[in-house]
Amino acid sequence: MTKKIIIILVFTLLLKNFLFSQTFLGEGKGFLVNSIIVNGDTMPLIYLREITVIPPFVFKNKNEVIKYGKLVKNIKKVLPYAKIANTKFYVINENLKKINTDYERKIYIKKEEKKLRDEFTEDLTNLTISQGKLLIKLIDRETGNTSYELIKELKGSFSAFIFQSVAVLFGSTLKYEYEAQGEDKMIEDIIIRIENGQL
Repeated sequence: MTKKIIIILVFTLLLKNFLFSQTFLGEGKGFLVNSIIVNGDTMPLIYLREITVIPPFVFKNKNEVIKYGKLVKNIKKVLPYAKIANTKFYVINENLKKINTDYERKIYIKKEEKKLRDEFTEDLTNLTISQGKLLIKLIDRETGNTSYELIKELKGSFSAFIFQSVAVLFGSTLKYEYEAQGEDKMIEDIIIRIENGQL
C-alpha cells in the first residue's frame, strides 16, 4: 500500500511540475513555454534538470559486482523514505512555527508522530539492519541533520537518548553522518545514477 502511495505522490508531483511549467496547446500545436527577448528576438526559455555525468564504475572482481548490486537494491528501497522524511520534517517545522504554546506543540507533534507510525511502521520494521543503517545515513543526506538531531529537535533530549540507546543495542547509531566525498562516495555515486535514470 505504501508503495502505491509513494508512486501516486511522485506521479502527482511530476504532473504538477509538468502542468505548471508548460501548457499544451493541442494536437500538433506544441507547448506554451516561458521566453526571453535577446537582441530583439523572442527565444524560448526552458529550464533543464542538471545532470551529473560520471564515468562507469570499474569492478575488481565478482564479489564487488554482487556487493554493488545489493547496495543498489537497498538504496532504491530506502531512498524514497529518506526523501519523504525530508518533506515531512520540513512541513512539521513550518507548522510548528505557527504554534505559540509548548502544550499545543506537544499535541501537534504527537498527532504527526501517530500519523507517521500508522503509515510507515509496517514498511520500516521490514527493513534489514543494513537497510536501516543506510536509511539513517540517507536521512542525514536529505535533511542535513542526523536522525538523533531530528528526534532531539522534535521530541527533546531524553527521547533522543532513549532512541539512540535502542539503536546501539541493535549495533547501530542514530548519529550516522553522510559523507558524500568520504566513506559514502559509492552510495552518492549510485544515487546520482538513480536520479539520472541510469540505474
